[in-house]
Amino acid sequence: MKEPRIPVAQEGYPFIGFAAFVTLLFTIAHFHLFALVSLVITAFTLYFFRDPSRIFSDEKDVLVSPADGKVIVIDKIFDDRFVKEHVYKVSIFMNVFNVHVNRVPFSGEVTQIHYAPGRFYSADSERGALENETCAIIVKTDNGRRMAVAQVAGLIARRIVCWAQVGDRLQRGSRYGLIRFGSRVDLYLPLQVQLEVKVGQKVRAGETILGYFS
Repeated sequence: MKEPRIPVAQEGYPFIGFAAFVTLLFTIAHFHLFALVSLVITAFTLYFFRDPSRIFSDEKDVLVSPADGKVIVIDKIFDDRFVKEHVYKVSIFMNVFNVHVNRVPFSGEVTQIHYAPGRFYSADSERGALENETCAIIVKTDNGRRMAVAQVAGLIARRIVCWAQVGDRLQRGSRYGLIRFGSRVDLYLPLQVQLEVKVGQKVRAGETILGYFS
């Protein structure tokens, strides 16, 4: 029997608990207006750190979205930071109302993790993509393909959380990290991938099919 789990990311517990505690103090002190504002903040914090279950595709050789949000970039580039080859770059922007738990888009072994401190420009800008704090995992699939998934901090986001470690075997759709309070995720995919999304499309982590391995 599958054990039930609380649909909230554990990293959110301190924030939710603090906001709830402040609400309780205002209520006890009869500062009703402040208590109401604090209650709204508590509810939003709980909403932000929600971690719902997802239904995964059982199709073979598919790539799923690593994040909830909107596709803002699809481009062919030479990636000189992570996989060192020509790739498709697909960028997904997450606003503060999206689920922020990130999921693995394809199964494989984590061979490298690149963390780079940086700025906190708007995550949907080109400057933010190049200069913001970044944490990227490079995953090697069973058939030898190398792909990268990069979590990029944003204007409001100031904390990237990555649970993956080098040597981990990750399954498609499994949770591997989150970014607090809005940001983006960039994928660097082989040119052999047949993409099925377009710029402006809204996607859901673990459920939306981004493309197929040809």
